[in-house]
Amino acid sequence: MTRRRWIADEVSGSRAALTGAHAEHLSRVLRVRSGQEFEIVAGGEVRRGRVAAIDESRVEFELGDAIFSAASLPVTLALSIFKFDRMEWAIEKCTELGAARIVPVITRRTDSHLAAAAPKRVQRWQRIAREAAEQSRRSSPPEISQPTELKEAVALPGSSRIVLAEVEEQVMLKDALQRDRFGDIILAFGPEGGWTDAELQLFRQAGWACASLGRTLLRAETAAIAALAVLLAERQEPNPAHKPPQSGLA
Repeated sequence: MTRRRWIADEVSGSRAALTGAHAEHLSRVLRVRSGQEFEIVAGGEVRRGRVAAIDESRVEFELGDAIFSAASLPVTLALSIFKFDRMEWAIEKCTELGAARIVPVITRRTDSHLAAAAPKRVQRWQRIAREAAEQSRRSSPPEISQPTELKEAVALPGSSRIVLAEVEEQVMLKDALQRDRFGDIILAFGPEGGWTDAELQLFRQAGWACASLGRTLLRAETAAIAALAVLLAERQEPNPAHKPPQSGLA
């Protein structure tokens, strides 16, 4: 059975601990016992962890050997703020797909009430990303930035910066990605209603490339997930722990 993975709240030498809600879930819901083993992310490294002490609000582990863990994709998502239930779903799924950073962006068509409430949602988004990272066995959750205005988002640095736009008819995302297969990538996704012409012009003036996911009109959260899936397929490296079967022929 695959061990459950947890991201430690505290790390000190060969010991790590989960505290608060994580510890309560482990002790009360999962009824963890001393001696059980889990995978623990401690200081950015995945290690074997044996339960050493249990309390309702704290579970301590004795750390063992390091375990191989795939790194996150070198991709930042500039994600225009949209309805929070769908925004949370997008953050969860993009975390599972390996996004390294998610930047919530306030655009011309972002609902004013959502823009005003977004800063108070960041902590919740970070918690969702952490839980998704543990579930998908990542070594760390993506960084969830504070909401930013579009004029600041277009200045984000990256070796390849691509804005997804439904008006683009010539360049597909797959083709745009092949131009830069190994650098840091930023993908920008518009709000409900799409980018305005002035916003797309702002991207172009800042040196961003435009790309499309096809003729189908996608919701913002669907576009982000689809784009990451394309990127993952383009950059997926074989697991070094997997060895192909031998033919048995001399």
